[in-house]
Amino acid sequence: LIMSPAMWKWTCLVSHLLLSTTVSPLARQQPLHPKRPFITFTGEQAEGNFNHLVVDERTGHIYLGAVNRIYKLSSDLKVLVTHQTGPDEDNPKCYPPRIVQTCNEPLTPTNNINKMLLIDYKENRLIACGSLYQGICKLLRLDDLFKLGEPFHKKEHYLSGVNESGSVFGVIVSYSNMDDKLFIATAVDGKPEYFPTISSRKLTKNSEADGMFAYVFHDEFVASMIKIPSDTFTIIPDFDIYYIYGFSSGNFVYFLTLQPEMISPPGSTTKEQVYTSKLVRLCKEDTAFNSYVEVPIGCEKNGVEYRLLQAAYLSKAGAILAKSLGVGPEDDILFTVFSKGQKRKMKSLDESALCIFVLKKINDRIKDRLQSCYRGEGTLDLAWLKVKDIPCSSALLTIDDNFCGLDMNAPLGVSSMVRGLPIFTEDGDRMTSVIAYVYKNHSLAFVGTKSGKLKK
Repeated sequence: LIMSPAMWKWTCLVSHLLLSTTVSPLARQQPLHPKRPFITFTGEQAEGNFNHLVVDERTGHIYLGAVNRIYKLSSDLKVLVTHQTGPDEDNPKCYPPRIVQTCNEPLTPTNNINKMLLIDYKENRLIACGSLYQGICKLLRLDDLFKLGEPFHKKEHYLSGVNESGSVFGVIVSYSNMDDKLFIATAVDGKPEYFPTISSRKLTKNSEADGMFAYVFHDEFVASMIKIPSDTFTIIPDFDIYYIYGFSSGNFVYFLTLQPEMISPPGSTTKEQVYTSKLVRLCKEDTAFNSYVEVPIGCEKNGVEYRLLQAAYLSKAGAILAKSLGVGPEDDILFTVFSKGQKRKMKSLDESALCIFVLKKINDRIKDRLQSCYRGEGTLDLAWLKVKDIPCSSALLTIDDNFCGLDMNAPLGVSSMVRGLPIFTEDGDRMTSVIAYVYKNHSLAFVGTKSGKLKK
């Protein structure tokens, strides 16, 4: 199958959550045409999987983040360059890592699992973050994967000690006349004292600059970060916020998350742990993170609750879908995949649903919540601040669509769930990934499944 760079962009992004040691699950299906089979690529290393994939929208070149390797491929999956990232001597208990100071823990050869892969178009470089040394990042030149920088001297250079490939999500906010910002969201694996769960970092032009990955703002009282309170872990010992997807739109940066909560079932006096999917929103220009708001999201069809977020993708509505939703064709639409229930994060049920959200409607719900809180109604209502129900404080001000918070009433949670519109369900082969785009006024969605099938 010969594809243009633009076509590869969509096909490869659909496949990125289906990647294993090859990009060939689809090749084992019936070819689209008997004489034109899918092109496949198999990595050098038998020891590990592919973790992340990005496509250069200008060239069609494909960058694969794997265990111990970064690959650069042509649009027809020919290897152009390989960069080795591991293994190396390490121990996850070393903090700071032994590359900074001597560690008394035993060091063993440790694989480097790629946890984040981003293209920084402005500076023509790849940001590749791995699991070694509490999670440090390399900056690689796009052309030849030459290492431009690898900051590791300061504590903010260590992003997360979690080894899972799906534990970190980054969003670049670009500016024409100043350094860009990198919003990083990560699971903290029980180490909130070491790692913020969300932060904004400086992306300096010089890859070796002292300020690379430094917090956008930091003094002894305020910083561009959110930390989970240590007290939260006394209530939910395995508490963490898992980040599924992230994007920017308008004046905001958004992350879609999955996080545990303790709830009291109807008629019960005891609490049980469930998982809740939430959208988190921050202002791009909020250096103190006073704009942090999170709102629960989910989906329901025929009385069945789909609450465990699996994947998401931001697209435009397109003329035909927009008309049926009562929005404009350029309005942002979130395509999301949820699996049934909300109790089993690690063993999701196979029943799943593809649902859509109008981003503007979510923002309207957040605006209503901000207005009520600044009238002094209710509490901050944030699950991971439940150790103390902090009441909202009243203030005389007008909340507009771009309100970025004050040094009060933050971080803030929305209690009522925003429900998506279910458009497709699958009972036997769980949907695990999704992309969407507009073609001739129609909205098209591509969904990848647990067994490696692709649904259009």
